Amino acid sequence: MPASVRWSEHKDHHPAVSADVASSGDLGLSAEDVDVLQRTAFQLAGWPESPHPDGALRWVAANHRYNALLWEEEDQARRTDVPDAEIVKNKRAIDRYNQLRNDAIEAIDETILSAVQDVALQEDAWINSETAGSIIDRLSINALKQHHMRLQLERTGVSQSHRLSCAAKLERLQQQREDLLECLDRLLRGMREGVCGYRIYRQFKMYNDPSLNPYLCGMKGSSPATTTTGQPALNS
Repeated sequence: MPASVRWSEHKDHHPAVSADVASSGDLGLSAEDVDVLQRTAFQLAGWPESPHPDGALRWVAANHRYNALLWEEEDQARRTDVPDAEIVKNKRAIDRYNQLRNDAIEAIDETILSAVQDVALQEDAWINSETAGSIIDRLSINALKQHHMRLQLERTGVSQSHRLSCAAKLERLQQQREDLLECLDRLLRGMREGVCGYRIYRQFKMYNDPSLNPYLCGMKGSSPATTTTGQPALNS
């Protein structure tokens, strides 16, 4: 790409976002900001929906909150001691929170891209295969895993082997977090300097769209669920 090209000239990179974004070149967040927010959110009573009212951190907080709510519903959906109707409620909630989680990921990406829309791209700028929002989402899930793994270490009435196993898993999760934070920091720094970026390809959750889900738009029976040999077809 020529050095004079800017992010705003590539519409695939820069969807429209609200006016609460940071000024050009100022992303309004750093990898450290994300790390602190996610690790301390468990101390906030009631998981406030928007402790950061402006900029990208607003959506980082929203993504983290929806992941926490999703985690709770996923746990409950595995129950075998309640009526099926209760599990159906959990499954409905999982579907709703997962969509909101993905919406927040895209909002993070849109806000960041808007902030760097006037940053000139270097000729050899590279496109990252993973967006900042996707990395932040993985960090959110990592924080949740660490939180719940620590709770396992605090359990009473469990064996020493259980604690040792959880401790080893927690150590691996901590290493993963360090690696993800380094990747996020490198990506954000590169975007500010015009040496890298990413595109938003959208989630296209077809099962949540009444106009695309074959069971919701009158296409039931036309979906190629099986092959000509009668074997189940694999979903890509």
